[in-house]
Amino acid sequence: MGEKKRKEEAKKTAFIFERKNYIFMLVGAAFIALGFILMAGGGSDDPNVFNPEIYSWRRIRLAPAFILIGFGFEVYAILLNPHKEK
Repeated sequence: MGEKKRKEEAKKTAFIFERKNYIFMLVGAAFIALGFILMAGGGSDDPNVFNPEIYSWRRIRLAPAFILIGFGFEVYAILLNPHKEK
């Protein structure tokens, strides 16, 4: 009888995170990916020609902000406890 109960408990796989955690993780990953996409480009095809577009507001301020916000979402998703009672 005890062995049957142990086998049933072993079949139940418990995930560490719940659906809400994974949603926040996906949102955070999307913010991080968007930040890296915004940061891309701006280089020059000719290495002897300087392109000032590399120092645009989008690459210097906006993209790193999106990446930091994404990491914030990731930390929140890891620390979120969906079973907590209000």
